[in-house]
Amino acid sequence: YNLTAQGLHDANTVLFDTVWNGAYQGIGRANNLLANIDKVQLDETARKSYVAQAKLLRAVFYFPLWNLYGGAHLILGSTNDATQANLPRNTAAEIYDQIIKDLDEAATDLPVSYGANEKGRATKGAALAFKARILLYAEKWVEAAEAAKAIIDAKTYKLFPDYRGLFYLENEGNDEVIFDVQFKYPEFTHGFDINLDQYNNIAPLPDLVNDYYDIEGNPITTSAIYNPAKPYENRDPRLQKTAIVKGSLFKGATVTESQYPRTGYGQKKYTVFKDDIPAATIPDGQSELNYILLRYADVLLMYAEAQNEANGPNASVYDAIRQIRERAGMPALKPNLSKDELRREIRHERRIELAGEGLYYFDVRRWGIAQEVLNTDIYNNKGERIDTRRFNEQRDRLWPIPAIAIQENNALKQNPGYGN
Repeated sequence: YNLTAQGLHDANTVLFDTVWNGAYQGIGRANNLLANIDKVQLDETARKSYVAQAKLLRAVFYFPLWNLYGGAHLILGSTNDATQANLPRNTAAEIYDQIIKDLDEAATDLPVSYGANEKGRATKGAALAFKARILLYAEKWVEAAEAAKAIIDAKTYKLFPDYRGLFYLENEGNDEVIFDVQFKYPEFTHGFDINLDQYNNIAPLPDLVNDYYDIEGNPITTSAIYNPAKPYENRDPRLQKTAIVKGSLFKGATVTESQYPRTGYGQKKYTVFKDDIPAATIPDGQSELNYILLRYADVLLMYAEAQNEANGPNASVYDAIRQIRERAGMPALKPNLSKDELRREIRHERRIELAGEGLYYFDVRRWGIAQEVLNTDIYNNKGERIDTRRFNEQRDRLWPIPAIAIQENNALKQNPGYGN
């Protein structure tokens, strides 16, 4: 990840091969189920459910091949090296069409919910929410707003009352969660807790911390109540529910300046620790917290963005943002904003509400501002430069096809800027 952030990556960088192979492993498993399910004796309801789940997952795995690589070979049959090993790339448009087709068909047959013993399976809401995300990324504004609105109108999901509690272990699978990756040791794990305690590699930057408004809804650069001597007071409550800051209480003790040396901040979201309860470091991969891929707040934000882009400001856009800010303890947006002004507020709200959830990189790419925000030196909270980020707009809008994939299949053509 760091090589990519620094702009020092090439087609041999391991990250690109890992994501590419992971996508095709998932696609292959989904295809094998779809190709062979009729050989198994199942009642029609069960068969439709398994087929729909496989199609949704196939769409999920095709997403990075469309969004990050700009197209790849489209495989829909069961695994067959003899016929599939030397396929050329399909276009991004062809991958996109298949993703939407799979999601539409999945949404038709997936149930709204499951029993407790089948927790974590894909639902109709998951198919619709993922479709809304794809449509949003494709700038299909009217269709994206319609897909998100269908979820809102179904009233299956709602915002969890407490923003921090949303991510507590005891609240997994709450009414805001639409689709999450179920923890299963050792197959599906993460190391957020040990990263926080031992490495501090995943850490908020001052640029993010400074972007949180004051409690009255104003940027700190224009705030009448912001005090630089007490920078974390009178701020958007989501700040200290996402980041660990000096002088705050975390794990039953006051946070000191030396605890999180890389940026001066720690990542609180996606750790199982509480502010007021002492806790020992959890071994790597054993934190148990499910990783949320889709939640209702994101649906509200997707609706607000798509509706504003399609039709400009209206009451439904304001209401979607109001719900999220009200849950956070923040005031509603100022009335009578222009389309451009409201766009800025929606983008700000996405950055703050979804901070640390792996979506901001995708957002700045699709908004066309990656060249601006990912091309800079980065600093810690003392103003000391700790790294440099680079983004080449002519090259980095797409990831390179992994060099090893091209070596094994000379029908694959490399993306511009990465050689042959």
